[in-house]
Amino acid sequence: MARRAYYAVAALPVAFAPTAVWARVTRRVFHIPFELHTPGGWRSAVHTVFAILLGLLAWFAAFLMVLAAVRGIFYPLVAAGDYQHSWGGPTLAGAWAVHFAGGALPLPLWVLLIAGIGVLQLRVAQRLLSRTGPWWPLLLAAVLSAGGVAFFIAWLHQI
Repeated sequence: MARRAYYAVAALPVAFAPTAVWARVTRRVFHIPFELHTPGGWRSAVHTVFAILLGLLAWFAAFLMVLAAVRGIFYPLVAAGDYQHSWGGPTLAGAWAVHFAGGALPLPLWVLLIAGIGVLQLRVAQRLLSRTGPWWPLLLAAVLSAGGVAFFIAWLHQI
């Protein structure tokens, strides 16, 4: 799972590299054969766009994971001091326990989400650059990218 999560996060910087670099990174991370089959300009451009969008989504998920964990673990340091109306209040111990449970305990789920983005990155690369695999990862990548953009905009408006 760690390799998949790493692959998802590494997608953003590697997206701007030539396709040969992408193939080399894929082989090294997953220890699988990955050969380029003359992807062409169009396939390379589509892959670059998907790599950027899914890489940004993975970085945003990693940011939210760290933010939730830090706020959950260090809740008394980041809280305003009004535990009466806080989740788990009216005591500090109750508020801290609830925020810890909601922020730090879901860390494996966040890593699983990022690893899933990494698997999707791999399937998109296989379809576009290696010309193997099914077509549905492209559709899923487009839907997930659009949903990620919408979620990011909604998140920006709430802060």
